[in-house]
Amino acid sequence: MIYLDNAATTKPCAAAVEAINKTLTEDWGNPSAQYRLGIDAARLLRQCRQTVAEALGAQTDRVYFTSGGTEGDNWAIFSAAERMGKRGRHIVTTAVEHHAVLHPMQKLEERGFEVTYLPPDALGNITVEALQAALRPDTVLVSIMMVNNESGAVMPIERMAKLTHRLCPNALFHADAVQGFLKVPFRASTLGADMISVSGHKVHAAKGVGALYLSQKLPPLLHGGGQESGLRSGTENLPMIAGFAAACAAQMPNRMADIAEQNRLKKLLRERLQEIGGVTLLGAQEAPHIVNLAVAGLRSQGLINGLQDRGFCVSAGSACSKGHRSHVLEAMKVAPVLIDGSIRVSLSNETTQDEVLAFADALPEVIRSLK
Repeated sequence: MIYLDNAATTKPCAAAVEAINKTLTEDWGNPSAQYRLGIDAARLLRQCRQTVAEALGAQTDRVYFTSGGTEGDNWAIFSAAERMGKRGRHIVTTAVEHHAVLHPMQKLEERGFEVTYLPPDALGNITVEALQAALRPDTVLVSIMMVNNESGAVMPIERMAKLTHRLCPNALFHADAVQGFLKVPFRASTLGADMISVSGHKVHAAKGVGALYLSQKLPPLLHGGGQESGLRSGTENLPMIAGFAAACAAQMPNRMADIAEQNRLKKLLRERLQEIGGVTLLGAQEAPHIVNLAVAGLRSQGLINGLQDRGFCVSAGSACSKGHRSHVLEAMKVAPVLIDGSIRVSLSNETTQDEVLAFADALPEVIRSLK
């Protein structure tokens, strides 16, 4: 099997698996307990928080563990709206966000908030100028993703956050960095975003863990025993947190080299794809790991099945939107015949050149067989 769907999930690295197993079998105490096993678990939790914070470029006490990107997005959006709702009822986001942002926005609209959805250009980009035109005196929240999971567009988050804070001092800025973390260099301490959500299983940790960076405390997500500084009660998922921290620690020393290699492989793949008749590349594809392509006249599922028969794993757009036409490509005004025949190839730091070339060789065979 050649796995090329890393924007959906990544294979847990050996360091993450080892850390998870060790925590499950040796360091399995409750971090809130006041005896040795619990005290040791609490120490491990602090170490993991520091490791993830260093990977984010954040102060340790501003990083809170979650169950993943969806929870982080929901927490940031709903808590920000709760805190800022008395100052204004206007929110700005984009039409190409993950559904973990779009669906909470729809809920807030039901509660009386007005949401402006910024449209992308043909490549999936959102400009600073478009954001500036949308900001109003009553804007209290802006939520814009760092990297789009389908188009590969990289948004100018630092400039957008600074603009938002300058024009709307009462507003909070949230960045969904699930596809950007450890792929697009940034430091939370200088990015300017008030809230940044990330996910473990996109960076070779296990599913079920993530983190939310908060520059300031927001209303709690979960009420109970007071864990995570009282903002997210519930016994911490220490095995998954340990795996997340281990995955971050394993990648940080070679992170820039890994990004450069993924960019090289992406460029090679794009060059090979452009030589295949009938293939159209979609989106900006600025992120190092995302390539979206389409074959007019064919169906996405047919391409996926044909590639799977030859040992390749790819997806049709977002893995979280199966069964639905891509709202991202629709917002980019991509022709329906291309949307219906689009697939996403996504790389990781474990992807090899041989795998990329093998995919480029297999795709024309699949196209011929389907036609």
